Amino acid sequence: MKLKILALIGFLLLILSACSNKQNESINRADVEKQAEKISSEETTKTEILKGNEFTIVAKEATHQLTKDISVDAWTFNGSVPGSQIRVMQGEKVKINLKNELPDPVTIHWHGIVLPNNMDGIPGVTQNAVQPGETFTYEFTPQISGTYMYHTHQDGVNQLDKGLYGALIVEPKEKTYDRDYTLMLDEWMSNPEEGMDMSDMEGMDMGESNEMEGMDMDTSNDGASMTMDDMSAYDIFTINGKSGESIEPLKMKEGETVRLRLANIGYMTHKMHLHGQKFKVVAVDGQEIENPQVIEDQLISISPGERYDIEFVADNPGEWYLECHGNMEGTAGMKVKLQYEGSSLSTDKPNQDIELPEFTYTNYGSSKDGEFTLNQKYDVEYTMNLNTEVLDNNMAYTINGKAFPNTENIMVKEGDLVKVKIVNNSKGEDHPMHLHGTSFQILSKNGKKLEGASIIKDTINLEPGDEYEIAFKADNPGNWLFHCHDLHHASAGMVTMVKYKGFQPTFIPDENANNQPE
Repeated sequence: MKLKILALIGFLLLILSACSNKQNESINRADVEKQAEKISSEETTKTEILKGNEFTIVAKEATHQLTKDISVDAWTFNGSVPGSQIRVMQGEKVKINLKNELPDPVTIHWHGIVLPNNMDGIPGVTQNAVQPGETFTYEFTPQISGTYMYHTHQDGVNQLDKGLYGALIVEPKEKTYDRDYTLMLDEWMSNPEEGMDMSDMEGMDMGESNEMEGMDMDTSNDGASMTMDDMSAYDIFTINGKSGESIEPLKMKEGETVRLRLANIGYMTHKMHLHGQKFKVVAVDGQEIENPQVIEDQLISISPGERYDIEFVADNPGEWYLECHGNMEGTAGMKVKLQYEGSSLSTDKPNQDIELPEFTYTNYGSSKDGEFTLNQKYDVEYTMNLNTEVLDNNMAYTINGKAFPNTENIMVKEGDLVKVKIVNNSKGEDHPMHLHGTSFQILSKNGKKLEGASIIKDTINLEPGDEYEIAFKADNPGNWLFHCHDLHHASAGMVTMVKYKGFQPTFIPDENANNQPE
């Protein structure tokens, strides 16, 4: 009898437990659906400007309106695209807390900033990726004023494409301008499902012709060459996350000095034309140019990862365009109006199809030798041959015939003087190469010494056939990426590292962190 009673009690408890689990499952599902509904209904806000020394950056999802008719599911920093614009003072220490509310791990890389290696934001190299629900604090002191960017470096080819980027402006102690606008250039897909995830290319079998149907293949001396035009559906070009009529005009008054900070966070080079104003190119990649000359009606060609600051005196009242030139589908949407307050007398019209000369920094500014020269003695010399080829039957973007992580590192000692020759052997693609942790001086282009001002950069674009020589001093110990900033190319192998002998990272890689540095 007692056994029957115990069995009955156990049966009842089992039923109650099942009911409870079912109820909890129902509640959990309701919570998930409610959260999903909240995310889908949350829209991005206008990019805010943050000033000070300590900030919180929250990575989260939102719906972003590119044009009045087209919206996309975006990943954001602080709920906007671009993320909050961070403005700090030169020489002052800053503290930035990253909170991850995304479903995937994330990091922040401070593009162009010279900082300690453990603050560089590279998962698996300088830190573990920040997991969902976790936080990470970045601290550094920016020493050089200028235009910089911040963006995710975890699975960057996909996460950055979703909107995880923003501008970081290091303000000088003394300003030379009255108005200051930052314009971040990017590309989006109106139909992302039509695009192809280039991060999958690393493992693609080139022998599977059905997968490659419709792609522009060149299997001659280069092995295989595919242009990004063939591999993507980027058809909306944006300035500060908006396209066409959705882009807010830039206001100014006659007589003001205006600085425009042009930063390319996308994957394509954009050639920008400023109408109706004579201007100077005053800085590249955050570095001021000595004695810049006044120019007009020249295209400023801005490649992925590059920044160009231009300044002009607003002395031609009316309404004028700053626009991208070219004939791609999204080109017409990448234009913004410059509007003089109190004046609308202008007959200016877009002219994106006309040919104009391109600005070059190779003979611009005062002629003066920089810290390095072509013929001095260097402790380390390295040649970096960039190419597009097939490795083990797979599509790859290579450095000296190898794809990351099998590329040869540039090994240095602290204090070494380093010269690197970079050659683009790809037949149809540019490679904007970006060095972390150190800026470099450009010594020559295609065998010819630079004639103008000393040009210091952190990103250098090589068109097919280009050869550059650059130099830097190894004075910032760490493990630093040197990679193509078309992240489709980086994710398919075009990455190497500058490694300091004897340097030991301050973190332990976590195999469960899903670290994906590109």
